[in-house]
Amino acid sequence: MQKQVLVIKLGTAVITGPDGKADEAIITRIAEEIALLSQSYKVVLVSSGAVGSGKSFIKNYKGTLIERKAAAAIGNPILIQLYHKYFSQHNLVVAQALCERHHFSNRSQFLQLKETFYEFWNNNIIPVVNENDLVSNVELKFSDNDELSTLIAIGFDAETLVICTSVGGFLDDNKCIIPLIENIDSRILGYVKSEKSAVGLGGMVSKLTFTRLATSLGIRVIMTGLGSERALSAAISGNAGTTFTPKKSNLKARQKWLASGSITLGSLHVDKGAEGALQNRKSLLTVGVTEVKGVFSAGEVVQLINEEGTIIGVAKVKLDASQMAIQLSQKNELAAHADDIVMF
Repeated sequence: MQKQVLVIKLGTAVITGPDGKADEAIITRIAEEIALLSQSYKVVLVSSGAVGSGKSFIKNYKGTLIERKAAAAIGNPILIQLYHKYFSQHNLVVAQALCERHHFSNRSQFLQLKETFYEFWNNNIIPVVNENDLVSNVELKFSDNDELSTLIAIGFDAETLVICTSVGGFLDDNKCIIPLIENIDSRILGYVKSEKSAVGLGGMVSKLTFTRLATSLGIRVIMTGLGSERALSAAISGNAGTTFTPKKSNLKARQKWLASGSITLGSLHVDKGAEGALQNRKSLLTVGVTEVKGVFSAGEVVQLINEEGTIIGVAKVKLDASQMAIQLSQKNELAAHADDIVMF
């Protein structure tokens, strides 16, 4: 039986101590668990923690964008050396994969990335992924590693995405973990607090946003902690953390790539009529677009947002942003063809 893809995302707060540096005891446990899981899965490890590992080398570190870029460039090799050290004890080699937006938005580059990952797996190598902060344009950055891990899971047609958090799962108002969530509805959203961890960029709002995207495309998402032995295995078995039930998805590989390549260069806000047409697999006409946001070129992927402000899909557009804005009143202008639209 062919191995399914498993994406594991480690947040900064999960793998670092109070000083921001990687906790080697945690990495020891992670290596041991992934060695076991790799017997059944093609594993991708998305790891935060580079900035925390490198910031102590920056004099008078204040956390500015340039300082964060420098700290990440210092911290990434420190992290990968630790992963190499502990994974090698289980006869596993790790490969560092520093990704940027264009690796997902450009179809040919994405296919090269995918082919390289399969080469890793064929040789029993675990890819350790992070964003290439040193050269990433601030406007084209992944919002955080929750997004990066989700795009990898979608693009590689993963069975499961595990998001490791410091709180151990998704909590209700009594700070109890909810073991199973079938729909991210108003009740679930009501539990979300706006605060985020002191060390990480992503909060629970971010995690729920990308969990909704992943589950809508047929991927099981699990939020769990690493505070116990065999924590990952327990979560995957449904015995720890919170499992978000996946929806049925019949999307083809190219459509999933469209969803995974959804660069937030811009967005199109659509009215009720256009939303209904899109749900019925129709093309998007400019008359149904109420607002154009951001700067994008023809052929790029943008988000589709309904009147309630919810992201309902992505589309590869036929017009650039300025042309789109001019043509909003033109009823017959094609904004995006149905074949280039993915609804969530």
